[in-house]
Amino acid sequence: MRNWIAGAALAVTITGCGVSTQQEIEMGQQDASQINQQLPIVRDAEINRYINVLGDSIAKLTERADLPWTFYIVDAKEVNAFAVPGGFIYVNRGLIERTERMDQLAGVLGHEIGHVVKRHSVQQMEKLQGANLGLTLACVLTSVCNSQATQAGINVAGTALFAKFSRDDEREADAVAVQNTVRAGISPQGIPEMFQILINERQRSPSSVEGWFATHPTEETRVSATQSLIAQINPAILRTLTTDSPAYQAFKRRVMSLPPSPVARRQ
Repeated sequence: MRNWIAGAALAVTITGCGVSTQQEIEMGQQDASQINQQLPIVRDAEINRYINVLGDSIAKLTERADLPWTFYIVDAKEVNAFAVPGGFIYVNRGLIERTERMDQLAGVLGHEIGHVVKRHSVQQMEKLQGANLGLTLACVLTSVCNSQATQAGINVAGTALFAKFSRDDEREADAVAVQNTVRAGISPQGIPEMFQILINERQRSPSSVEGWFATHPTEETRVSATQSLIAQINPAILRTLTTDSPAYQAFKRRVMSLPPSPVARRQ
């Protein structure tokens, strides 16, 4: 863990000269390696194949198709998703279980892909050059410092600076998600629908979605904003786009059939 924290500090130090794509990939690979050791990652081969096929269908059509895009599912019942620089995307099992259709998960993946495409985390690193970053990216990016990461033994120091993208970053990632799901032949309507599902759940069970809302400020305005973007798309095109598939429903059933997620222990 000490080496990981040192690596995070180094990542910020090198931003004095700007972070190149290769440096971004190397940082992401190091971070992903550590995250995968600390968080409970689903290891089911069929589940992982599906999430990577779906993610690649979106990511490989973006302007950053050359990144080593890799998609992981965290075995946690809480709702969350996050992106690590360089093209490493994580989605909590709890979020997948709350989806109803394929386009809703595709919208979440498209949003996280959007953060990477627009280099939002890297830009934050550049802005925070010289800051005291005694923290770990798993805690920073997943907001699990008080839940499953505690069980995983992650030690937290400092402030979760990278956890909160600006509202402009969130809007930009939403716009990228709309654009690139359509490009992949997937309906973008799942994006505002997933937002609404999570907003509704916050009213019923705030603790189950607190991680998502801590890192993704989701309000009714984001629902209307994405709906406005979708309204600008030719309806004839929208009617041709995929919303769901038997393969997605089989994937979701397999996720839900996994043994119960590890119990999150709070400090």
